[in-house]
Amino acid sequence: MNIAVIFAGGTGKRMNTKSKPKQFLEMHGKPVLIYTLENFQNHPLIDHIILVCLETWIDYAAGLMKKFGITKVAKIVPGGKTGQESIYHGIATAEKLYGDDNVVLIHDGVRPLINEETITNCIRTVKQYGNAITVSPAIETIFLKNEENDFVGQIFNRSRCEMAKAPQCFVLGDIYKAHLRAIEEGNCDFIDSASLMQHYGMKLYTVDGPSENIKITTPSDFYIFRAIMDAKENLQILGL
Repeated sequence: MNIAVIFAGGTGKRMNTKSKPKQFLEMHGKPVLIYTLENFQNHPLIDHIILVCLETWIDYAAGLMKKFGITKVAKIVPGGKTGQESIYHGIATAEKLYGDDNVVLIHDGVRPLINEETITNCIRTVKQYGNAITVSPAIETIFLKNEENDFVGQIFNRSRCEMAKAPQCFVLGDIYKAHLRAIEEGNCDFIDSASLMQHYGMKLYTVDGPSENIKITTPSDFYIFRAIMDAKENLQILGL
């Protein structure tokens, strides 16, 4: 069984919106979150979806599921105080409903440009090799910031660097047990599930994903998303 845990618990402070969190902002009459969910709803290998949502927006999200026909969402659960806690809520719910021996794909609700091929490759990689994360090549130079002053620290060879994206995909029992261990030990500041898993000695494979699989965090990200969607729509009209 393949389960998607979609994290839509952010408040969107960097988006500078006062009325709605970023995942509920609309583009062409459809919320960003729905664009994301449709990729998993329409994928033949995805069996169920667990949606993690801001508690005060759960009823609103449930209404969207009905309006847009997102039938694979088995449960909408409230997020936590941190991203790590919110993801744990989703994983724990999936584990309770379906058990350890399944594939879980953890994805951001504000990454609507994920595609079917990447989702398929994530599932295949976990089943063939083990836990993995989606990546794309680094296209700019990356260096470590010097903590003592404003000088540039270590510069990395860009050809060996990749950008971690989503989905991050795991054997459900593995990621669930890692979260339980982190809670028991009071380790609550991991930036994502990949760093948590690596901390506890788990080997992570990589899945190549599309470069346009951006996370919509700022207004400029939203405009990029709209431009890409408009370009795809224009190509369909032209029959290309």
